[in-house]
Amino acid sequence: MPEAMTEPAFSHYLVIDFEATCCDRGTVPRREMEIIEFGAVIVDAEFRIVDEFQRFVRPQRHQTLTPFCVALTSIAQSDVDAAPTFPECLAEFAPWLRPYRDVAFCSWGDYDRDQLQQDCEYHRIPNPVSAPHRNVKRLFSERQQLPKKYGLAQAVARVGARFVGTHHRGIDDARNIAALLPFVFGDARVPSVVAESAS
Repeated sequence: MPEAMTEPAFSHYLVIDFEATCCDRGTVPRREMEIIEFGAVIVDAEFRIVDEFQRFVRPQRHQTLTPFCVALTSIAQSDVDAAPTFPECLAEFAPWLRPYRDVAFCSWGDYDRDQLQQDCEYHRIPNPVSAPHRNVKRLFSERQQLPKKYGLAQAVARVGARFVGTHHRGIDDARNIAALLPFVFGDARVPSVVAESAS
């Protein structure tokens, strides 16, 4: 039975999406990627966004963003140059999250969970998110009995919605993931499509 079918009830869902330093030429190894945008929303049990957190973050190892990273994320060098460091960002995030105790940590795939842990380890600070993690990308396909895993923009289109904001921007991606939660933890169903495997 898919995990989504037996989910415990949560009072809130914490949806997180990060953008990170990256390069298409291998100059930023995976283990050296750092968060440059921290996007998070709190969604209540009725799947309404009730709070938001967004910060740009100043990277330490690869301080100059690559052209690929800027083009992918639309985040400018000036955005991160003026931003707090990762520890400073978490010092603001932790009290923001504190009022929401009964939450599930949701992200589109496992990347965001792993990136958060990687940055915490690099800076030698505790991970502020102890909530159970849910891979919404996987659960979306399982719950809707779809034959493949969708990218975020594809999933939004698949449910007949319009992607709001800019793809590969942390806060916008988090908002769009939140819009898919009723299809994972609620009773919403995606529209039926003929020859789904060809879509």
